[in-house]
Amino acid sequence: MLKAELRKKYMEKRKALSVDEAFLLSGKILNHFLDYFRPEKGQKVHVFMPIKKFNEIDTEIFINAFLAKGIRVFVPKVVADDLISVEITEDTVFETSRWGISEPVSNKDSGELHFDFVITPLLYCDHKGNRVGYGKGFYDGFFQSISAASKKIGANYFGPDESIDDVWENDIPLDYLVTPTEVLSFFNGAE
Repeated sequence: MLKAELRKKYMEKRKALSVDEAFLLSGKILNHFLDYFRPEKGQKVHVFMPIKKFNEIDTEIFINAFLAKGIRVFVPKVVADDLISVEITEDTVFETSRWGISEPVSNKDSGELHFDFVITPLLYCDHKGNRVGYGKGFYDGFFQSISAASKKIGANYFGPDESIDDVWENDIPLDYLVTPTEVLSFFNGAE
């Protein structure tokens, strides 16, 4: 299928989930992530903030779990047309952006280029790690700017069932996909 078709199909599937289902599935995804990757104190995780109106994975529970373990947490923020990475703590002040995303008030880019894990938003991911996002290209640009050793991890309610027919040469595939039932490895880099 084409990205536009997959984007529409999986947006509808996501909208069909109740708030309780989405929260339960988000917890399962978090548990799979923690069990598989075993992040440790001092490691660095870049994690997206959910767009609640789109019923995205509730990554706020991820952030709380990471901060409780002493893991350094970074979140994206769009400033002008760039995606920057802001380090947060339990005391970080947030505001809602024009896209309905909770973002830090601070515009201070951490300058960090190496993350142990980059948890990435998506609508769909195929069996090769190719992702369908919202079509803005922010994460492809972000992936190009960070260390190739950073593990790029998609989090999704749904597993890969279909191929993406219009992958283009600048698309950067994920290394892993975490769903409520499994962790898939597409490993594209060297560990």
